[in-house]
Amino acid sequence: MRKLLLSLFGLVLLGAGAATIYWRHINAAMHEAGPHQESVQLLVKPGETVRGVLADLESLGALADRRSVEIRLRLRGWPRIKTGRYELPAQATPEQIFEQLESGRVVLETLTVIEGWTFADMRRAVEQHPQIKLTLKGKEVAEVMDAIGHAGEHPEGRFFPDTYRFAAGTSDRELYSLAYRKLAETLESAWQTRAAALPLANAYEALILASIVEKETGLPSERPRIAGVFVTRMRKNMRLQTDPTVIYGIGDSYDGNIRERDLRTDTPYNTYTRAGLPPTPIALPSREAIEAATRPLETGDIFFVATGLGDGSHVFSATLEQHNAAVARYLARLRSNRTNSRP
Repeated sequence: MRKLLLSLFGLVLLGAGAATIYWRHINAAMHEAGPHQESVQLLVKPGETVRGVLADLESLGALADRRSVEIRLRLRGWPRIKTGRYELPAQATPEQIFEQLESGRVVLETLTVIEGWTFADMRRAVEQHPQIKLTLKGKEVAEVMDAIGHAGEHPEGRFFPDTYRFAAGTSDRELYSLAYRKLAETLESAWQTRAAALPLANAYEALILASIVEKETGLPSERPRIAGVFVTRMRKNMRLQTDPTVIYGIGDSYDGNIRERDLRTDTPYNTYTRAGLPPTPIALPSREAIEAATRPLETGDIFFVATGLGDGSHVFSATLEQHNAAVARYLARLRSNRTNSRP
């Protein structure tokens, strides 16, 4: 009987020893350098399980002992991993990898929304981005605005042009909400520090003017002066007579050329046929355009025309006579350029 007890005790000791050795092994597996000699990229999709991630890591050659790692993770509690695209350093250990996945240190994607774009341009860029989760594609514009909590608002001009950085899998709704909020904050800040006695009823009118300034800007440094021309015309009850609003009113049928008949064809956006500002912005204005609209540089000029020098600059004039002379010089320069460019 004593021999049997000693044998059983020995087996227990052997089992405990084996368990201790195995426990040390699976613990060591978490801290073992990965077999991957270069960094690898891992995409964790929404709803993906830890086991699925382990399989992906194994296929990428980033795990030396998947089974031991899985057992260790299960015993201490499955980690809460975040979705996104990750760049895992060369030879990163499983412990380091899952710490990165839990903290969500993802590779950030980028989307650049350019000043002067329309909202339609922005939607195209969003919908063409491979890492944005599309939840609003095909929806009417009104549905998009409703989805971001601004039902009934016209979208034009409401989104801030900027370069956005985000995790893969971020939704279009989240990006629209962020761009809307940034524009609203920028506009509110500029409106609170606006010049005195502007002929603008509210911040939205400043946004409309800023969008026109943005589209008329060829040389960024001229934004305040261009805004000043429009503000001076408004003070004098003159029509704004700006081609970009006419083009916006033409819509998708615009073919790249603006004609005399276009200037005479009335639309809500034709500032040749209608006084005052158009009903909505015509583009996404930059911070600088918004600041120019709220703090314009008024010099007494009421006209401007391109110089034709190719640098985006304009000639500003205080009288029609001066303006006509500037237009004549511009047309002459255009003709000269065409002549010199012929073979």
